[in-house]
Amino acid sequence: MAKLDAENAQIADSLVQLTETHRNWGFGLCFLHLCNVRKKHWNHKRVYRIYCDLELNLRIKPKKRLERETPAPLAVPAAKNETWSMDFMHDQLADGRSIRLFNVIDDFNREGLGIEVDFSLPAECVIRSLNQIIEWRGKPKRIRSDNGPEYISHILKN
Repeated sequence: MAKLDAENAQIADSLVQLTETHRNWGFGLCFLHLCNVRKKHWNHKRVYRIYCDLELNLRIKPKKRLERETPAPLAVPAAKNETWSMDFMHDQLADGRSIRLFNVIDDFNREGLGIEVDFSLPAECVIRSLNQIIEWRGKPKRIRSDNGPEYISHILKN
């Protein structure tokens, strides 16, 4: 009995040392290290029981937070045609078909410059709509949009 207690204390010391030096190791890596590197041939159930008794299994990994850049404050336009915002929306008809809406808004006075509605809005349709608005209102200094999948077309980039 005394031999088992001494051996359990040795297992506990080894586990505490391993978890202090390797904080992100769980039971599996600790046990493999003890077996393969230190050549200790202890029963895994026994080692796990001691690991749990020491409450080493309650270590919680900290959440990995993404470092995000602080966004620049939105510039408030001082006149018409300085900044336009464009975005897509979608809705569903009573019969279940989905429709898409392409909206262009002047940020200065929140005037809706164009709303294009269709079942499908390919890049050619978006370009045609923007060209019509530019003919009517003139070219803006900048156009603001989100990074949605609608704007990744090669045709739209040109």
